[in-house]
Amino acid sequence: MAKNESRRRAIADAGLAVLAREGSRGLTHRAVDVAAGIPTGTTSNYFRSRDALVAGLVERIGERLAPTPDDLRRRSSGVPGAALFADYVRDIVRRLTDDREVTLALFELRLESSRRPEVAAVLGAWQRAGFDGDVAFNAAAGLPGGRREIALFHYAIDGLLLDRLTMPIDPDTETDAIIDDLVAGLLR
Repeated sequence: MAKNESRRRAIADAGLAVLAREGSRGLTHRAVDVAAGIPTGTTSNYFRSRDALVAGLVERIGERLAPTPDDLRRRSSGVPGAALFADYVRDIVRRLTDDREVTLALFELRLESSRRPEVAAVLGAWQRAGFDGDVAFNAAAGLPGGRREIALFHYAIDGLLLDRLTMPIDPDTETDAIIDDLVAGLLR
């Protein structure tokens, strides 16, 4: 019997909320059941093991953080250059900061992946696919920078997000200004 996909997404969303709020140790099937307001055992019906739950959360993170097709079309038809690249990076940071809960859950999974190879395998595959997609989009849109520059931006954005979502070292500096400085520095 096919499972209800909207319920599966709702359960995954509740799992992301638990992960963001409680950390990896708090992520249990029971905690997700409570957070989702569903009968005990429902989460395990959709995600049989903790590894299956984590894989479902990674999939849901990708869905929630993905750019809209309109955003991709607009950027792929823009005039290539540093300004368009900065706009693209600002959009990525906006999606990650607007959906704070998902980004915190993602950071929790990244930390857990350093201790659990099975989490590292799932999350690593997802991250590499996203990175390859960013490199391909950048090339197809004619944006400046190649694989190395995209990797540097990933490193910088991860640090910027960790800073902005936790305890900013310079809360008075606008995030867009930081992004503009990163683009200027990396795309000389």
